[in-house]
Amino acid sequence: FLETTAYFCMKPKMGEKEVSPHSFFSIWHEFSSDFKDFWKKENKLILQERVKEAEEVCRQKKGKSLYNIRPKHDSGIVSKYCSNT
Repeated sequence: FLETTAYFCMKPKMGEKEVSPHSFFSIWHEFSSDFKDFWKKENKLILQERVKEAEEVCRQKKGKSLYNIRPKHDSGIVSKYCSNT
């Protein structure tokens, strides 16, 4: 614990000899909860951007026809007999 507090440059409060676990973890709790909130917001924004990009790709693909429809030409036995009558 003391190594961790030294790594984060935590100094004891006035009147205390060492950094207490309560003071360290109260600050750590605030940091981690703020970080979690920002993380969720950032992920939500990224998800919205990806959904917009996917919708745009779908719109572009719908605009392009993947196949061509040609008119049906009469051919074969039925068309020969029907056109002669």
